[in-house]
Amino acid sequence: MLPRSLTLALTALALAASAGAADVPLKVEYPKPLFAGTPRPISLANLEAANTKRADIMVSADVKLLSKGKTVTSSDALPVIGELTYLTDGDKTGIDGAYVELGPGVQWVQVDLGATAKVAAVAVWHFHSQARVYHDVIIQVSDDKDFKKGVTTIFNNDDDNSAKLGKGSDKSYVETNHGRILEAKGAAGRYVRLISNGNTSDELNHYCEVEVFGTMK
Repeated sequence: MLPRSLTLALTALALAASAGAADVPLKVEYPKPLFAGTPRPISLANLEAANTKRADIMVSADVKLLSKGKTVTSSDALPVIGELTYLTDGDKTGIDGAYVELGPGVQWVQVDLGATAKVAAVAVWHFHSQARVYHDVIIQVSDDKDFKKGVTTIFNNDDDNSAKLGKGSDKSYVETNHGRILEAKGAAGRYVRLISNGNTSDELNHYCEVEVFGTMK
């Protein structure tokens, strides 16, 4: 029989090895780039520096894509272009017929995961056939479909509270085919809501795809 101190040490080493093995980089498939040429200059106070390198998001090995084919609702029930189903259909290409266009001003889309999940990350592609920045991008997770209680905000680049959901400190960013992958740090909820307030090219709101990664609770 091993001494108790040695047993505890071996147990701790096994747990550490297990935890380390479980952490893997989140794998996301990116669509092909759509725009070419030199983008027009964009000037915003809180704009992320060009070519900023973002670190991999580390997740547990059991994390899966939860949003594929899930129901999507929106503050704009009748999109200008496209269907809300486009957001979770797996098509991130951004070509005509593969994105939804919502009306002007503050609008939201919401993915229903079907049950409470532990969300590891959220990926979003707004519109990447043109270099543009979307305003007041806010991403939240909740078990309340009306987002009146139990709300966790995982991203907020609304630096002047123009969306009336609180001032955020995250950086705005230029849209590319890489979209934006955001760490959710295990935020728990059935619903994921994404808000925007027009962009630097027009007042409309667009989405090619939204992906929610995590584990069901």
